[in-house]
Amino acid sequence: MAQSSAVGEVGPGGAAAGYRPSATMPFAAEFRRQASRRRTQLALGFMVLLPLIILVAFQFDSGDDDRDGRGEFSSLADLATSGGLNFTLFSILVSASFLLVVVVALFCGDTVASEASWGSLRYLLAVPVPRARLLTVKLLVALAYSALALLLLAGTALLAGTLRYGWEPLRSQVAAELAPTDGVLRLLAVLGYLAVVLLVVAGLAFLLSVTTDAALGAVGGAVLLWILSSILDQITALGALRAFLPTHYSTAWLGLLSTPMQTDDVVRGAISAISYATIFWGLAFWRFTRKDVTS
Repeated sequence: MAQSSAVGEVGPGGAAAGYRPSATMPFAAEFRRQASRRRTQLALGFMVLLPLIILVAFQFDSGDDDRDGRGEFSSLADLATSGGLNFTLFSILVSASFLLVVVVALFCGDTVASEASWGSLRYLLAVPVPRARLLTVKLLVALAYSALALLLLAGTALLAGTLRYGWEPLRSQVAAELAPTDGVLRLLAVLGYLAVVLLVVAGLAFLLSVTTDAALGAVGGAVLLWILSSILDQITALGALRAFLPTHYSTAWLGLLSTPMQTDDVVRGAISAISYATIFWGLAFWRFTRKDVTS
């Protein structure tokens, strides 16, 4: 009697029969896995909590009219309580320069380095999950959670601000009063631009994540380098060289609030951010596909 067995059968390229690299490590499974992690829950939870903290803080307004030292964004702070849209804009303002940077660095810098520190990275590759696919899925999940954090911050601020201050036009010192519908579109444009700018942080943190086994080092390194770039951008002696810093156009989103919109720096900033992010991600893939994974 003839017996058939799949043992020892091989598919194209010498792989086991039925093995499909594209079926390994599905996006949904990795997304659910990251959702169960405490750092993901805490980060997303804080994005919801922050606008509520700001809302409570405004209830303790002492009426002090001293605005010295509050910088170029003082008008936005003054108008934060004049409507839900303005409150949302203020919440984005106070988060954009540091908090969102930390959150994006956390999601993108921890994703591979944490696996290495736990000693589970080599087991993922032994499944076998192709290295390029592993990096692609982890990067996409990290970017998805980064975008979710940004949307949670803005959405919570808009909901809480509207319930407290009403559905009022969007106002600022750099633009004429915008109807609520137009104001929402402007806010979406601001969020979109911030998301593009933060791709630089995502790329840098991801590159560091595949370079080191220390997740804290990858996250902290990306944040520190972003801060260093911001400091260098304030040194006018650098002249035209500042335009090549990844943080040079990080506040160009203010032009989206003007009347008419000023988009020249927004376009330059988007090109700069995408270029830096592409370089960092390319280096990350190049490094990881050639390194010896022992952890």
